[in-house]
Amino acid sequence: MLKKDPIFWMATSIFILGVIIFGVTQNQLWLFLLAGSYLLRPTLASLNIAKSLVDERQMSIQYRSGNIAFAVMIIACIIMSVYQSNKGDHSWEFFNAIVIVGLAAKALSNVFLIGNYRESGTKIIMGVGLMLVLFVSLENGFSVGMLIESAPFWGIVGIGWLSKKFPRAIGGVVLGITVILLILILSKGFIIGQIITAVVVTVPLVTAGVSLIVGDRIESDPDGETVV
Repeated sequence: MLKKDPIFWMATSIFILGVIIFGVTQNQLWLFLLAGSYLLRPTLASLNIAKSLVDERQMSIQYRSGNIAFAVMIIACIIMSVYQSNKGDHSWEFFNAIVIVGLAAKALSNVFLIGNYRESGTKIIMGVGLMLVLFVSLENGFSVGMLIESAPFWGIVGIGWLSKKFPRAIGGVVLGITVILLILILSKGFIIGQIITAVVVTVPLVTAGVSLIVGDRIESDPDGETVV
């Protein structure tokens, strides 16, 4: 039985609005509003908004169904990416981008929703550094050139490790590094692959840098010293 609460009526309104706009404009893109109406309740529940309107059973069902749906979507995109690539159709890059962005978003949200922003920032920085090292390894294989090219990214991993001791200072450094990486990535061409790489790399780093700077106002290490 449908639970007719404020979220239900908001979702219904979005659904009706999408149908009406589609009927007037005949533009099928407006039908995506129907997806928004369907995802409204689980999204609000995940963000702890209107939590009183979602019971534990609903949360459990949405958690399990969300994970299943995410896995199915990723697998479908991988299949389509492989299929289009074998045909020589460059549209495979779009499916590949969806997979990368989806996995990055899930990993980032899992780390960030822990609630300890500075610890999350450290993990994000180290994760991005290791991801860049992996990209270089896949592109060049294991060689001296790979080791040289990946050295700056190992530096990012090291900076992430140092952020445990100097969170505010490292947060500022990370934001500066993010700007440099953004310029370097986009200087190779303003194409879909580079744009996706820029988003996947810079958004987590900006999030981590801000988290380190504006984390807990007072934080002490085990010896009772205030963290810089």
